[in-house]
Amino acid sequence: MEGTAVTAETTEHVVNELPIPAEGFGLIALVVLMGLLFVTFSYRNLSSRH
Repeated sequence: MEGTAVTAETTEHVVNELPIPAEGFGLIALVVLMGLLFVTFSYRNLSSRH
């Protein structure tokens, strides 16, 4: 167990940077979901039209 712990501590960790800040992912998700909400609400009362 000690050999594994020492190896884990001495190896370098690969860090992949995100292409945009983390808040950007939330903002993109919010915009996409609001767009889908708009499309869903645009079909309200469609069956009552003749």
